[in-house]
Amino acid sequence: MLEGRLIVLVEDDEIMGASLVQRLTLEGAEVQWHRHLARALPAIRTPRQHVDAVVCDIRLPDGTGEDLFHTLLRTTTPPPFLFVTGQGDVAQAVRLIRSGAADYITKPFEMKGFLEKLALVLRPVDKGGLFEQTGISHQARAVDRQAAEAAQSDAPLLIRGLPGLGKARLARLIHAASDRRAAPIVTLDALREPAQSDALARAVAQAEDGTLLVVGIGRLSMQAQDMVATLLRAAPFRLIATAGTQLQGRVAAGGFRADLFDVLAAHSIMIPPLVERPEDAVWLARRLFDSLNAGRRSGLAAATEAAIRAHDWPGNGREMRARLARAIEAAEGPLILPADIFPEAAGQPEVRPLAEVRDAAERAHILAVLDRTGGQLAEAAKLLRISRTTLWEKMQKLGL
Repeated sequence: MLEGRLIVLVEDDEIMGASLVQRLTLEGAEVQWHRHLARALPAIRTPRQHVDAVVCDIRLPDGTGEDLFHTLLRTTTPPPFLFVTGQGDVAQAVRLIRSGAADYITKPFEMKGFLEKLALVLRPVDKGGLFEQTGISHQARAVDRQAAEAAQSDAPLLIRGLPGLGKARLARLIHAASDRRAAPIVTLDALREPAQSDALARAVAQAEDGTLLVVGIGRLSMQAQDMVATLLRAAPFRLIATAGTQLQGRVAAGGFRADLFDVLAAHSIMIPPLVERPEDAVWLARRLFDSLNAGRRSGLAAATEAAIRAHDWPGNGREMRARLARAIEAAEGPLILPADIFPEAAGQPEVRPLAEVRDAAERAHILAVLDRTGGQLAEAAKLLRISRTTLWEKMQKLGL
């Protein structure tokens, strides 16, 4: 049931936590155990791999499971949450389910009942696990699902998005998961190929009953477009095409056949840019770092990941790869620092935004109050005249 699944456990009780880890591991799951919300939040928000479910106690040392869940809701779509609660917190658990949590179980419970509840809340396994590489955001997971569905079809497919998002790579993954995988996938790059009609004829001959991948189909000459439209009426191959976000504009301007666009757009996948998926930017940076690093650096600094999340990435994944490769070569220490990724900002005089100055003042004041109360959040919140939840949220925002 749990073979190959990743479960994040958020539980501060050592005995219960160890018991759950032991049983979940025996069931075949990989378990990440966190005892504090401050550790659990980044592990769930930007995980290194797909999280199938979160098992979370409601009462924790540095806040509540409700704080954690609602913080995640503001920035992403959380994995399914199974809350563990005492009898006195059932009303809170019910409130969480109304907010989108999957289920809850009350203490004490039998392990059999716990495993049955967990099985019901687990995310379904995507068809075609090849596609679990697009990202961790709900937008990326939607692309994964569409790609898995496309692998089960023979219909012409259009993959759209800005440069650097891996459109051709996704096309090759779809071919590799399809019934045509024993036949070749032949690529015609219309962005680089000048003699398009002749090149198209050669590619079609080579594709046979495999897949013809046309990169940048919007750049095909009208003659080549006519050939594609004719071939699609009785083609032995499957056509997968990639295009930017302006293909429909080319149709309106008369630069692309409207009937060919309609055929392609009937089955299409749009890959959102990284600027809309900051959690995927960090996820991608970690994966690229692992593949490019070759043991030279120890990792990305926390400040670097924050800078990656804040950057707008106009070149998307292509820019990410280039910046990381340069950073790994140029970094002077074991960690990749923000200046290694973004050297263009390193020599500029710093002008701190007003919000940053305000945050620094808040941070210093909260630290002083926490020091006065010996780290007691409830007492600190009372002195600051804010709720405990608001204090916890400010501490998360300010990195405390």
